[in-house]
Amino acid sequence: MPKASEIKKHAAIDYNGRVMIVRDIERSVPQGRAGGSLYRMRMYDVVNGGKVDETFKAEEMLQLADLTRRPAMLSYIDGEEYVFMDEEDYTPYHIHKDSIAEQVLFINEETKGLLIVVVEGTPVSLDLPSSVELVIEETAPSIKGASASARTKPATLTTGLVVQVPEHISSGDKIKINTAESKFMSRADS
Repeated sequence: MPKASEIKKHAAIDYNGRVMIVRDIERSVPQGRAGGSLYRMRMYDVVNGGKVDETFKAEEMLQLADLTRRPAMLSYIDGEEYVFMDEEDYTPYHIHKDSIAEQVLFINEETKGLLIVVVEGTPVSLDLPSSVELVIEETAPSIKGASASARTKPATLTTGLVVQVPEHISSGDKIKINTAESKFMSRADS
């Protein structure tokens, strides 16, 4: 059983008999309090989507939920539903756009290393790889002679995600992005 301070975003915990996915964590250290940090977690019920905000002390023990992670790839989008296909047994997983709104900005049909989080047979969330490769759809023209470490400019990717890139990068380039920080890492290997 992990402490509240060890819980990460997108973890599934068993809370009051319900399986909850942690979507956001805010750490705070109250002034003049000998006890340490507080962790405010925004959690969503995997069954009905209900939102719960709860604050835990750093040392409080939490129960991880029973879940499995299945390797999958994006198959197609059907209106508000994203359909993923299990890479091992070809099971289709339907996940509503709202429950994975942040993650879909990082994925397309070519994204490798996706994991579908399945709780009690129901797909509830998506685990992203640490980095993804996406193509820049639109950015200001590259500046000749700009150094790789100089100023940055915003670039809109084909998925709609906007990241800051060095000035020498141009539209149509394929780049590598850190999914945890939404930051440009490098040009992708072609």
